[in-house]
This record gives sequence, C-alpha cells and structure tokens, in this order.
Amino acid sequence: MPIEIHVGLSRKVGTANFGSVGASCNVSFEAGHDLLESDLAGFHAKVRNAYVACVQAVQDELAREQAGTTAGDNGHAATNGHANGHANGNTASNGHATNGNGKARSNGRRATASQVRALHAIANRQGLDLAQTMQERFGIDYAEDLGIGQASGLIDELKGAAAGSQR
Repeated sequence: MPIEIHVGLSRKVGTANFGSVGASCNVSFEAGHDLLESDLAGFHAKVRNAYVACVQAVQDELAREQAGTTAGDNGHAATNGHANGHANGNTASNGHATNGNGKARSNGRRATASQVRALHAIANRQGLDLAQTMQERFGIDYAEDLGIGQASGLIDELKGAAAGSQR
C-alpha cells in the first residue's frame, strides 16, 4: 500500500506602497510504504526534492509578481483592461475615476490598514487636513474609502511634497 506525501510552502513579501504579494506551492505524490522502513534517507531525499521544487516555484512566482507590480506602475491600477484605471469612463472634474454619481471609485480593492495609517501619519507630520485633501481630490472623507491605488498615489504625492519642502 503506497503512502501519500504532501509538501507545501507559502510565502508573502511586502512591496512598495504598503502592498504585498504572495505565492504558494503544494505537491502531493505517492511512494511505496517500504520507503519509510527500508530507505529513510531515500524518503528524506524525495521530500527534500519536492520541497526544493516548491521553493523554486514560489521564488519564481514572487519575482514575476514583483516585476509586474513595479513595471509601468504609476499608482493607477488598471481595471477591466483599461490602462488608465477607469472602468466605466466616468470621471470627476479633477480627472479621477468616479462611480457615476460623483463619488470616487476605488477600482476594486480598498486601501490597506497600513496605507491608512501612513496617510494619517504623513498628514499629521505636515499639518495637513487629510479629510479636506481627500474631499478635493477624490470626493471622499475617510482614508478607509480610498482604493488601494488612490492611497498609494496620495502617499507618494504627500511624501514628494514633504521632500520638496525640505529642500
């Protein structure tokens, strides 16, 4: 009777602008039950080889994901194949995507908790009224309502403004 062997690996790494990407690999295979009794070193070698294959697959996937998040990323997430991040063509007078009723659209994913904390921290350091800035830029009052791309762009903008004022 064969034994079933399962080997798995998951890894998550941080990316720019408080984001992250993750990858996982799970491999299952069968081996003869005598492998455990008569060839423990062979058993360990099979498991180690499966693990090494998973490590390589996860590293390759993370590298591909990280390259995809940095290549051409200008802080505007593409949505439904539209490179400008506008899924339905609705825009506010400030050029930002809206949902058709004047409210800013988040393009799917909401700002992460880390992004929200960063926005509040940067705004506090600069003495900036974050709610007013978000209302003017996106038509929203709360950082939690920003989309992940909007939050990322605003963080970069505020950091750039801080760097420019220190010169």
